[in-house]
Amino acid sequence: MNLRDSIRVIPDYPKPGILFRDVTTLLGDAAAFRQAVDEIVAVYRDAHVGKVAGIEARGFILGGAIAHQLAAGFIPLRKKGKLPHQTHAVEYDLEYGTDAMEMHRDACQVGERVLLVDDLIATGGTALAAADLLQRGGATIVGAAFVVDLPDLGGADRLRAAQIAVTSLVDFPGH
Repeated sequence: MNLRDSIRVIPDYPKPGILFRDVTTLLGDAAAFRQAVDEIVAVYRDAHVGKVAGIEARGFILGGAIAHQLAAGFIPLRKKGKLPHQTHAVEYDLEYGTDAMEMHRDACQVGERVLLVDDLIATGGTALAAADLLQRGGATIVGAAFVVDLPDLGGADRLRAAQIAVTSLVDFPGH
């Protein structure tokens, strides 16, 4: 199956000129969802992943399924104020402002091997912030996996420049 065919493209969302890559259609297609999870798991099966960290919200869906298949734990990386215990926090830049992400301080152990997962990599700001958060917690990041890469926006290259291996299943040139 070509996973690209299971991803809906919505023109002019969230603003004119943007082609939004909507992976909810992939998630709703049992065969496509399974294939995406299986393809990512195949890359990291022998990487001794102890935990999978998923970025809110679609990273939770993908990351939970991947963690299950890798027999790993799961770390939710949440928007600020959503976690009930002591947290590490990081602020990061968005296209139109800033945001913050948190992780429980006890979510990972020093040296624990963690795979970072989200649905899409664009400019890389969110993924780099997530990596920073994991590293503050002591994690060793074994890689970052995404269903979609928008290569023209350079996010995957920014992660690679930070010495983080990147796996993506579908590239959409342009944005």
